[in-house]
Amino acid sequence: MTLRQPNIERMLQLGLTGMTEALEEQKDVPDIEQLGFDDRLAMMIEREAEHRDHRSYLGHLRQAQLRIRADIQDVDCRAGRGIARTTLTQLAAGDWIRQALNLIVGGATGSGKTFIACALAHQACHQKRSVLYRRVPELVTALVRARDKGTHARLMGRLARVDLLVLDDWGLQGFSAEGRRDLLEIVEARHGRKSILIASQIPVRQWPEVIGEPTIADSVLDRIVHNAYRIDLKGESQRKRNKPPPLGGDDK
Repeated sequence: MTLRQPNIERMLQLGLTGMTEALEEQKDVPDIEQLGFDDRLAMMIEREAEHRDHRSYLGHLRQAQLRIRADIQDVDCRAGRGIARTTLTQLAAGDWIRQALNLIVGGATGSGKTFIACALAHQACHQKRSVLYRRVPELVTALVRARDKGTHARLMGRLARVDLLVLDDWGLQGFSAEGRRDLLEIVEARHGRKSILIASQIPVRQWPEVIGEPTIADSVLDRIVHNAYRIDLKGESQRKRNKPPPLGGDDK
């Protein structure tokens, strides 16, 4: 009587999916019995570790709610774009997130700000860091709704806790009095503890006008800008470069 099936069932009960898959695959490997017990066990343990890493990555990616599932290797770093491959590689390593520093990605509409922000956020998910992506106009609306529903404190807590908070389309609209207070509370809760990545087509010098109320604006900028790396993207719109090819037929 073989113990294979009872072992498989027990491993599945214990959540050892990766080890179960490796054991199942071993039965189809020629001459697998020539490997010692320790070698076969090591193969199963390695598969389990890979399975758990991938499951963790998928969980972080799902919670991040990225607008684009962009990859670092796909970022355009050609000369004149405003970002060197070496700079991108350093940022992708994630030390700035570990150090609770910020990153500001600026540039005109279509310059690729969202793509770079999502690529770095995606990389952070691979590194088992908690990430949350929000467009600022949508976040402002969500905070208003949360206040009405009595879930405002819970949402603010989540915005404070994640390792990397990505705020996209910063500055497209102004803030109400409540919005300014929420923004200051978010920035204050994260200052020196967690990182913020801001993507904006509005130059930093104009942020006080967007935020409004000079005292709050100064407090927000003091907590974001002074410990932030800066990327200023240049060049033609990436959307223009990526337009679809012409349809067939003669255009006259």
